[in-house]
Amino acid sequence: MSAGRPTLFISDLHLDGERPDITAQFLQFLDHEARQAAGLYILGDLFEAWIGDDDPAPDKQRVIAALKSLTGGGVPVYFIHGNRDFLIGRRFARETGVKLLPDGTMIELYGKRVLLMHGDTLCIDDPDYQRLRRIVRNPLVQFVLRCLSLGQRQKLAAKMRAGSKKHIESMDRTQPQIMDVNQGAVCRTFEQEHADVIVHGHTHRPAIHDVDVGGHVAKRIVLGDWYEQGSVLRWNEQGFELAGLGR
Repeated sequence: MSAGRPTLFISDLHLDGERPDITAQFLQFLDHEARQAAGLYILGDLFEAWIGDDDPAPDKQRVIAALKSLTGGGVPVYFIHGNRDFLIGRRFARETGVKLLPDGTMIELYGKRVLLMHGDTLCIDDPDYQRLRRIVRNPLVQFVLRCLSLGQRQKLAAKMRAGSKKHIESMDRTQPQIMDVNQGAVCRTFEQEHADVIVHGHTHRPAIHDVDVGGHVAKRIVLGDWYEQGSVLRWNEQGFELAGLGR
């Protein structure tokens, strides 16, 4: 890792053709700050919806080209699937130069064991969501989805987005705590993985939490979404900061 160059972490950009301002901000981020980074980790939900690596949408193609330019310039980029872009596959990786990582990847960073997650597996108080997650992450289901025509996948994605929006709005009104992580699941994950730090997104609640794990204080860093402004975790030898990127 290059001395002085920070490692960057982002998630939950939800890039979509209907929000060109977010895509523009991300492209600028890739072309400026990310160029000076030791590495970039994208922890899921880069896109609002990803219906397959064959999607010809111009906004997605611009993102692919920008990522390829970044990796081609020598900055390693890593990606963990989110609940919106779980169909990102090998073609995307090949065209961008991005390395796909499994959810729950452990890295060593400045002497710390850092566990990288999208974060949705920690939200176990929402059983309906967890049930859907198990279905769509099944390799057989994903194979069937990829066999559908582009038009069929577009219609299915629209239905799933509408259903997700309705579910989130309902939970926000009646049981907002269900949309956040379960503290027991967080502690168990720290203990099982022997992690010093967990970095994740998904909940759209950016914060740095102290977690008591058997008398040892660990850190849980939650990345913010990019709906109103960008959010980035910068980490170098001096430490880390979770910052917003004004739009």
